[in-house]
Amino acid sequence: MRKKTQLIHGGIGMDAETGAVTPPIHPASTFKQKGIGNFQYEYGRTGNPTRHALESLLADIESGAHGFAFASGLAAITAVMKLFSSGDHIIVTDDVYGGTYRLFTKILQREGIAATFVDTEDQAAVARARTSKTKAIFIETPTNPLLKVTDIRKLASYAQAEELLLIVDNTFATPYWQNPLVLGADIVVHSATKYLGGHSDVVAGAVVVKDEKLAETLAFIQNATGAVLGPTDSWLLMRGIKTLGVRMEEIETNARMLVKFLLGHPNVSRIYYPGLVEHPGHATHALQARGFGGIISFEAASEEIADNVLNKTTYFTLAESLGAVESLISLPAKMTHASIPEDRRSALGITNTLVRLSVGLEDFEDLAEDLEIGLTVF
Repeated sequence: MRKKTQLIHGGIGMDAETGAVTPPIHPASTFKQKGIGNFQYEYGRTGNPTRHALESLLADIESGAHGFAFASGLAAITAVMKLFSSGDHIIVTDDVYGGTYRLFTKILQREGIAATFVDTEDQAAVARARTSKTKAIFIETPTNPLLKVTDIRKLASYAQAEELLLIVDNTFATPYWQNPLVLGADIVVHSATKYLGGHSDVVAGAVVVKDEKLAETLAFIQNATGAVLGPTDSWLLMRGIKTLGVRMEEIETNARMLVKFLLGHPNVSRIYYPGLVEHPGHATHALQARGFGGIISFEAASEEIADNVLNKTTYFTLAESLGAVESLISLPAKMTHASIPEDRRSALGITNTLVRLSVGLEDFEDLAEDLEIGLTVF
């Protein structure tokens, strides 16, 4: 089954009982049992038919064995971190979403789980960071917001040799363009709020694994901690996934044309986009993914110009999040990554002139004209 077909026909799909072409929403919080211990579904937190349909679809599109739907992307990552115990150590990509950084440094650290942030593009740096207590490597690729790329195959080989779990946040690339489990990763996580949902109308998270034992443990964690996705949001997420393929293709077309527009602009000093041949991770990404996505970050020539772009654009909405049908614009240093200390942001290159674009489905000409207005300072 090819990708677009899988997005529509994967998982459970049609409702066998009624013939409905989409699974129904089951809002029930509890379910009648045939007898004590004799049931298909027991309680809404433990399992729900609508959520189960979504989780089956998630497993299919990520080429995994089991999927899990959570109330947010951070809830999904938190559940995965419950696999570990006090005293354990995780190696983490240095350029990660601010909320992920906050989780590791403010919450997990208090629980005794240590994290070392390194450039996971550099396998030697990963090896140096490993200790006798290291249990896993957590990466984003491409990263947020600098779009750095980690070689998943190489890191998976290293992790396997060292008996470490490799966890990949695949939010930016999406399962349509990249499948980390196929490349050797053990666990994939998503902020499904973003491209999987695609319409800015649902907050959700996803985890997919290929190992039965891991799946069993995560199912226990999901039930025990309870941050599950509700049935209506599960249904909305399934609806969004059906159009993921066509959305990603059109979004990437717009992104490529906008990159060309920005390349020639005098008020843009640098562009971060893995589709650019000169991007440091271009060759690696091209080998492990089928597309380059719709996120562009660029350095404005000054803070004045960056502020002007944020304030003057009309079709690029100033907002948190990404991956929706409408184009969004943000200043990571003051928005999505504000929870990262300023000195660390500066060291990574997340400056007050770094603008992040989430390209949507509008006409390219309107988006380019919008950016031109923002980039022009009179």
